[in-house]
Formats: sequence, structure tokens, C-alpha cells
Amino acid sequence: MSYAVKELFLTLQGEGMQAGRRAVFLRLAGCNLWSGREQDRATARCTFCDTDFVGTDGINGGRYEADSLAARARALWGEGEKPLVVVTGGEPSLQLDSTLIEALHQAGFEVAIETNGTLAAATGLDWVCVSPKAGTEIVQRSGNELKLVWPQAGIDPEALLGWGFDHFLIQPLDGAEREASLDAAIAYVMDHPSWRLSLQTHKLLGLP
Repeated sequence: MSYAVKELFLTLQGEGMQAGRRAVFLRLAGCNLWSGREQDRATARCTFCDTDFVGTDGINGGRYEADSLAARARALWGEGEKPLVVVTGGEPSLQLDSTLIEALHQAGFEVAIETNGTLAAATGLDWVCVSPKAGTEIVQRSGNELKLVWPQAGIDPEALLGWGFDHFLIQPLDGAEREASLDAAIAYVMDHPSWRLSLQTHKLLGLP
């Protein structure tokens, strides 16, 4: 099987409990909640996505077999210790399978996924981050962190606390109302201490 890769690059993890950690980001093309085309945004099941996941034209993008993709990721990492690859999208669970996970493990990586949770995550992952979207059926209800973009109409954060995650994070919605979203996220965490604030620090630092 070959994998459609939008982009592959070395950066710092910008969000969540592992923010600030050096990581190779592997963005797989495609999503099941939005086509990625602006003309379809209004009718998408996720209308606020801020990521280009269409095609294979990004940095190091293309079609790869599992071993060659793992080797390219390892070459980007270099000789440093504790290599981490974050597999994201779009929706990475459309492509990420045990074959690719094993190839990445063989290359020395800890393998993390950032998923919308509408598809079951493949087995063998080392870190699972689920970011649920209102109006979708979440089947991946366990993992390391649940990261809720806020505010979202139609989703009750407190109803998520019974799911099997180690950490529950509120992240302000980026966009035209970002300041109001930040205020709302801060207010929610202050009133609900089971949650923790997550910021998109890579955007603050000008990182990809």
C-alpha cells in the first residue's frame, strides 16, 4: 500500500500536552469531514478547519510506501534522541494502519496521532489525541488527550469527561473571532478545572 502525504517536516509540537516537543509532522492527505475546498466549507461537517490537507504538493509530499516514508521521516529527525512523529491530516485514520506504524517504530519513532475520532485508531499507537467535532459520531473514545476546539455549538464538554482520556484540553477556535474564542476558552477552564487550556503556540512562534 502507498500513502498519500500532503507534507512532512520537522518542527515543534505546538498544541496539547506535548507542546514544545521536537517532532516530525506527517500530514496525510484527505479528510472525511470536509473536502478541503472552500466552496464546500459551508456544508462540511467540520467548518472551521485551518489546515490545507488536499493533494500531495506540500514539503516532502508525494506517495510513499511504508518503509520509504519512515526512512524519510527519520532522515528529517537526524541523530537526536527520543524521536517523535505526529501523524495528522485531514483525518489520518483514513490511511494510517499497522503497517505504517510498524515501519515508523522500526525507524525508532514514538508514533502519535491527531484524529477527529470518527474512525477507530489503528492499534500500536503510542499517543492518541482526539479532537471531537459537534454533530459527528465519535467512535474513538479513549486515548491520551481529548482536545476540544472551543466554542462549538452543539457539543457539551462536560459530557465528554466520562470518556477514557488522561487529559482534557480546551483550545480556542482560530479565525475572525479568535480573541472572543480565547476569552471563552479561558473562562470555561476557570469555571471547569477538569479542563486545561491548550494554545496553538506554533502560530505564536511562526512555526509550520
